[in-house]
Amino acid sequence: MHDTRRSLLKKTVFGAGALGLRALATGLPASFLSRPLTASAADLICADKDRAQYLIISTSSAGDPLNANVPGTYDFPDIAHSPDPRMAATDFTLAGQPVRAAQVWSTLPQWVLDRTSFFHHATLTNNHANLPKVMRLMGATAKQEMLPSILAKLLAPCFGTVQVDPVSAGAGDILTIDGRDLPNVAPTGLRDLLARPNTPLMRLQSVRDSGLDEIYGLLKERGTPAQRQYLDSLVLSRRQARSLGSDLVDMLAGIKNDAVDGQVVAAVALIKMNVSPVIAVRIPFGGDNHTDLDLAKSEAPQHETGVAAVGQLWTALQAAGLQDRVTFAAYNVFGRTLVKKGTAGRDHWASHHATVMMGKNVKAGVIGGLEPKAGDYYATAIDSRTGAKGGDIPFADTLAAMAKTLGGAAGIKAPVLDQYIAGGKVVTGALT
Repeated sequence: MHDTRRSLLKKTVFGAGALGLRALATGLPASFLSRPLTASAADLICADKDRAQYLIISTSSAGDPLNANVPGTYDFPDIAHSPDPRMAATDFTLAGQPVRAAQVWSTLPQWVLDRTSFFHHATLTNNHANLPKVMRLMGATAKQEMLPSILAKLLAPCFGTVQVDPVSAGAGDILTIDGRDLPNVAPTGLRDLLARPNTPLMRLQSVRDSGLDEIYGLLKERGTPAQRQYLDSLVLSRRQARSLGSDLVDMLAGIKNDAVDGQVVAAVALIKMNVSPVIAVRIPFGGDNHTDLDLAKSEAPQHETGVAAVGQLWTALQAAGLQDRVTFAAYNVFGRTLVKKGTAGRDHWASHHATVMMGKNVKAGVIGGLEPKAGDYYATAIDSRTGAKGGDIPFADTLAAMAKTLGGAAGIKAPVLDQYIAGGKVVTGALT
C-alpha cells in the first residue's frame, strides 16, 4: 500500500515517464517535450501570458465563519463580533480605499492588502456535504465540472504544466475532474519523496544535460529553425537547474506536518515545479462553530492563525519570485449566521458568504455587500461594472459571478468563462 501511494505521488509530481522531471530540469514545457517535432511556440504559449495566473484555492466543507469579520460586516451594529481584541473593528486601507474589518486582517503586509478583494455572495446551501455542489456552482458549470478543474483546464496550456488536473495539497480528497476522483497529496509525503537523500531534484543538472542532448539532436536532424529558436529561448542553464533543485529540496525539507504550514510550503513548491496550474489547500477560519461562546474558542484564534497563514503564503511566493504569477482565493461551502445567535456561536447560512481574492490582477476593495433580511443578513445584488451593492447581478447569480470574476483574475477572458459557467457575470470593477 505504501509503495502504491508513493508511486501515485511520484506520477502526480513528475508525470508519466518522468516527463515533469525533464520539464523542470530543462525549463521546457511538458507539452513541448512530449512532441518537440510538432509543437510550436504559437500553440504552447498562452494567448494572454501577461495576465495568466496560477491559482491557490483554500476551501473546506466545515463552513468556517470567513464571512463574519470582513469589510462590510462592521457597517451594521447588530452583526455580532467577538469581544476579543483580534476581532475589534479596525480601520485600514485597500489600495488607498478605507475599510473597516477585524483587526487581524489589518496585519497583512500592505502590498498584499493592496491586491486584496472581499467578494460578498451567497452559496445557496447550508449543508456540509454540499461542498462538491458549491465547487460545481450549484449546477451552473458545464458538464457538472468543478470550478478548480475548469480553471485548471483553461490555464494548463498557458504554463505547460506537468498535468492538467488540479492538485489537493493537504485539503483532502475533495477534487474531481471529468468525473474522476483526484487523490490528496500529503505535504509530508511530498517531502519524503523529494527531500530525501538522492532525491531526483538533486539530479536536475544531469537530467537537463541528457534531455537537451536528445532534443537538440532530434531538432538538428528533423526540426525547423523556429523550433530550435524556441528551444533556445526557454532552456535553463546548467547553473539554474542545479540551483533550482537545491532550492526546492531546502523548501520541502522545511515541511514539518500536513497542517496549514506544510500545505503552504507544498503549494508553493508544486507551483515552482510547474506540476499543476491549480492547487487546493485548507486554511481554517473558525470551523463549524455553533457553540463558540463569545466567538472566542475557535473563531478568533483561527482567524488570527488563518490570516497569518495567508501572510506566510505570500511571503513564500515572494521569496520564490512568484508573487506576480499566483492568485489566491479562499471560499467554503457556506457562510455563518451574523445576527441570529449573537456571540453564542454561529449556525449554517446559505444566504451570505465572502470569498477573499488576492493577486496581481485583483483590484483591491469590497465587492457587493449585505442587507438585513429574514432575521439576519443576505448578500446583495452586485453591479457588474463597479462591484457596488445592487445592480445587474441578482442575488441568485452571485456565486457564479464570484467564480467568473476569479477566472478573470486568473487571466481568462469573459467569453471563454461564459462557455463553462451559466449565469452571473465577471465583475470588471474587481479586476485591474
